Amino acid sequence: MSLEKTLVILKPSAVQRGLIGEITTRFERKGLRLAGMKMMQLTDELLNEHYAHLSEKPFFQRVKNSMMASPVIVCCYEGVDAIQVVRSMTGATNGRVAIPGTIRGDFSVSSQENIVHTSDSPKTAIEEINRFFKPEELFEYKQVHMPYLYHTDEYQLV
Repeated sequence: MSLEKTLVILKPSAVQRGLIGEITTRFERKGLRLAGMKMMQLTDELLNEHYAHLSEKPFFQRVKNSMMASPVIVCCYEGVDAIQVVRSMTGATNGRVAIPGTIRGDFSVSSQENIVHTSDSPKTAIEEINRFFKPEELFEYKQVHMPYLYHTDEYQLV
C-alpha cells in the first residue's frame, strides 16, 4: 500500500472555540503525518467551487456563511488509508449523533457547526488538496518513527 493524502478543514466552530491544538493532536497521536497546514479566510468564490455539489440545496448559503464566519485551518494529512482513518476519527456529520470519542462526538452538538470538514474519497481528496494548497505548500519528509507506526508490508514510500 502507498500512503494516501487527505484534506481536513478545521471550521470556524473549531477556531472560535479554541480546539485547533486538541484536534491536530488527535491526528498526530494517531500517527498521521502532517504534510501541510495554513490559516486562511475562505471566500464566497472558493466555497462556491468547494460546495458546488450543494448549490441547489436550500441550506447552501447557510453553509457558506458558516464557513466564512472566521478564518479556518486547512490541513493535509498522510498515512495508510488516511481518508478512512480521518473520517472514522471525525464521526458522523451531525454532532448530536456522533459517537463519543470521535471529534464531532466530543466537541459538536450541531449538524452545521460540526468542527471539521474531511475528504470523503480519494478522488475528492486530490481535488480538495489541489483547491486549498499550492504544490510548494505541501511537504514530503521522512518520519523517523514510521517503523513503529506500520509494518514494512503495510506501506511503500512513493
